[in-house]
Amino acid sequence: MTGHVGLNEYLAVAAVLFVCGLVCMATKRNSIGVLMGVELVLNGANINLVAFSKFGVLGLDGQLMALFVIVLAAAEAAVALAIVLNFYNNHLTIDVDQADELKN
Repeated sequence: MTGHVGLNEYLAVAAVLFVCGLVCMATKRNSIGVLMGVELVLNGANINLVAFSKFGVLGLDGQLMALFVIVLAAAEAAVALAIVLNFYNNHLTIDVDQADELKN
């Protein structure tokens, strides 16, 4: 089987990752699960950027934007994990429903 992978296949995989990330963010109760959902959403967006770059819509700009999103996701993960560890040290849980006192 020597099928050609086109833009539609890339977009379908990216859409599946994006929807899985949204479902994960909406249904998980702990903050680690929510962070995993955010990473899935960002990876779905990266696949879209690289796919559009490959098929000539964005050119090299799509790959550069995807690289920027990867760097941004790494920084977001580091800061979010520091917040989660601090919250766990104070409350002995990572349940996001217990984080209501962070509003003050």
